[in-house]
Amino acid sequence: MSSNPPSSVDFGFRTVEREQKRLLVRGVFDNVAAKYDLMNDLMSLGVHRLWKRDFVQALGPRPNLALLDLAGGTGDIASGWLQRGGGPVILSDINFAMLSVGRDRILARGLVADISLLVTDAEALPLPDKSVDRVSIAFGLRNCTNKDQVLREARRVLRPGGKFACLEFSRLQIAAFEKAYEAWSFKALPRIGQWVAQDAASYQYLAESIRMFPDQEKLQAMMEQAGLERVKVRNLSGGIAAIHQGWRL
Repeated sequence: MSSNPPSSVDFGFRTVEREQKRLLVRGVFDNVAAKYDLMNDLMSLGVHRLWKRDFVQALGPRPNLALLDLAGGTGDIASGWLQRGGGPVILSDINFAMLSVGRDRILARGLVADISLLVTDAEALPLPDKSVDRVSIAFGLRNCTNKDQVLREARRVLRPGGKFACLEFSRLQIAAFEKAYEAWSFKALPRIGQWVAQDAASYQYLAESIRMFPDQEKLQAMMEQAGLERVKVRNLSGGIAAIHQGWRL
């Protein structure tokens, strides 16, 4: 049984009221939706495309499996799943602007017959218990207000034998690179965001949100607390990102 969540939460390095964070995060992604791929290219130096390819492979696409993609944004994971032979997809996001970008890309790729779109909060999914075989979330969990509730909801909608997988920026494991990584995140990235998108503040928040996100061990423990089993973690690029996987058994 879940306890009452705290009224204040982090928004980057700031502390804000829970409902205020939802509005602030929505504003960030309204601002960056049109240049979301560019944002990820800047934050990962383009390597996010390789990470996403590995992530889709880890999901194990098969024609008889249904995928719910949370915080699906521009549809990269959903499209990759279908292109590798996966079954039907529910592409969901709380942010309509982001989902609109994904919808347009899906239409352009001719995959619309296999995808349904859902504007929803990942903390309160309007789906039945045990209704999908895979739940994915890529670069979205750190922006959720109540991460524990998202994990509980993911487990709830999974069928027994189903898998949850999360791809997220994580904690760098190579000490020698820490200073360079910090300088890139907090000095270079907001300046580039201002130059490219006239929006330094959103990029500053995104860098801060990575630092505030639970590290590999903490997220693994959160997944286990949510009832997921056989949880495992695979670091990518020295821990700049990580894939977490867990099963509903």
